[in-house]
Amino acid sequence: QVQLVESGGGLVQPGGSLRLSCVASGSIFSISPMAWYRQAPGKERELVTVITSGGITNYADSVKGRFTISRNNAKNTVYLQMNSLKPEDTAVYYCNTVVASSTYWGQGTQVTVSS
Repeated sequence: QVQLVESGGGLVQPGGSLRLSCVASGSIFSISPMAWYRQAPGKERELVTVITSGGITNYADSVKGRFTISRNNAKNTVYLQMNSLKPEDTAVYYCNTVVASSTYWGQGTQVTVSS
């Protein structure tokens, strides 16, 4: 069983920054790919970024150059640094991993970008 707990969301003005954190339970963290998804009101959940166990990253075109994913295996934590935030980044952000063909989600953290 894997548990994921996100934190760090909030209200920020356009152009501002936030850093999300996701702490994972279990000893499998260091070998598991980790991802951030988001879901805006009335829209489907979409993949934002992913990081492999080896640190290889990939980003959605909409966040390239603005968001950075990183991980600290010693702390079982994955981060999402979000800069130059736009109103269209407003969504609930979810941490995600797949372990032994099972998919796990965190509870989500709300990010609102508004003046």
